[in-house]
Amino acid sequence: MEIFNFYWHYYLYVPLFNLLVWLYNNYSGYNLGVAVIILTVILRVILLPFSFLTERGKVVSEQARKEIREVDKDYANDPIKKKLAIRQILKRKKLRPWSNAVVLGVQAVVLILLYNVFIGGINTEAKLHLIYPGIDRPDFVNTHFLWFDIGEKNQLMALIAAAYLFLEIIIERWSQRHKLTRRDMIFIILFPLSVYFALSILPSVKSIFILTTLIFSTIISIITYLIKFSLKQAKQSK
Repeated sequence: MEIFNFYWHYYLYVPLFNLLVWLYNNYSGYNLGVAVIILTVILRVILLPFSFLTERGKVVSEQARKEIREVDKDYANDPIKKKLAIRQILKRKKLRPWSNAVVLGVQAVVLILLYNVFIGGINTEAKLHLIYPGIDRPDFVNTHFLWFDIGEKNQLMALIAAAYLFLEIIIERWSQRHKLTRRDMIFIILFPLSVYFALSILPSVKSIFILTTLIFSTIISIITYLIKFSLKQAKQSK
């Protein structure tokens, strides 16, 4: 456990804290909320290859679902052949669920690290002394962003992040054009609700991080849709 704490502190927590301070000093206009947004964007850019694999997986999964529905009809009375056919479809499509796990896993780690950074306040000697010698130490870190303090709880920001997540899920389900099951409906309602309750009791920096990464994901999805639409139009014009 001590080894884990050592690596967590010196190889994850301290570097992220210094990166945040460096962004604060140089690119945020001395606003830590802006620095967190820039940090989130940098993180998502680094994870872009995995994000595009995830988006590809969504497209391939939709194609696979259509083929599986056909298999269900063709082999309705032969469960053995149906299972074999479904296995071949999944193998042929080369689905990579691990790409989404990497994106979510890295973001979860950063969320925990940000919580560690803000817990107990950021303007404390116990934290500011961790700044690397090559990085200017600010006299005071401005944690006020828009109308709130990102180091404090904020119900409205939690609500905005949860509402955006709710709309994103609704649009994604609608774009897939398949009938919603009772399980889908429960997920659509309970997941954003649970996110809201979690964010409402945490520093609002979490809401900023979640909202920024959701918006980034939306942009990636739009780009993916436009590429898919362009390819479809080009194919039809031939």
